[in-house]
Amino acid sequence: MKLILSLISLSLLANAHQVGGTGFLSGLEHPVLGFDHFLAMVSVGIWSAQIGGRAIWYVPATFVSFMIIGGILGIYEIEVPIFEIGIAMSVFLLGIAIASERFIPVKIGLAFVAFFGIFHGYAHGVEMPTILNPLLYSIGFVLGTSLIHILGVFIGVLSEKNRKSAQFLRYIGAGIAGIGLHILTSFIPLISVIIKMQ
Repeated sequence: MKLILSLISLSLLANAHQVGGTGFLSGLEHPVLGFDHFLAMVSVGIWSAQIGGRAIWYVPATFVSFMIIGGILGIYEIEVPIFEIGIAMSVFLLGIAIASERFIPVKIGLAFVAFFGIFHGYAHGVEMPTILNPLLYSIGFVLGTSLIHILGVFIGVLSEKNRKSAQFLRYIGAGIAGIGLHILTSFIPLISVIIKMQ
């Protein structure tokens, strides 16, 4: 069972991510080019701006911190099964968080941000052995992620200043949730296989 899940996870990784790279610039561009990663990371920034106050900084900081933990798990080959489903789920739920604005309690949202950060970090941690300069790649990846969070915060802060823009932002959140749901549906055959193996 463990072997099967490992093989499935590796096949998903190969399909969903462009494995490999050379160093800092590869790490910097990777979060931008990975569509699911980009949506999740910009959503974290937008949602933190919607909450306001200190959350603007500690919500993205939580994501980055746990992403680093997930990366370490991946580097040391500590298994996190079906992490791609976790990444898709993060896009779906973060989209819902934006669409619902402040409806989700901050502590619960923060827990989800930390949890999903592990999946996103793990997806790239398992790639590290294929990278020419893993340390520089990691620095670039963390910086790239942080910049996307800042972009999301910027979008959120600007939108929250105007009622119509804030409402439009909620529609964008619903759209992001829809994309996340679409990504999740691509895993239905995999989930069916796993359930049958139980």
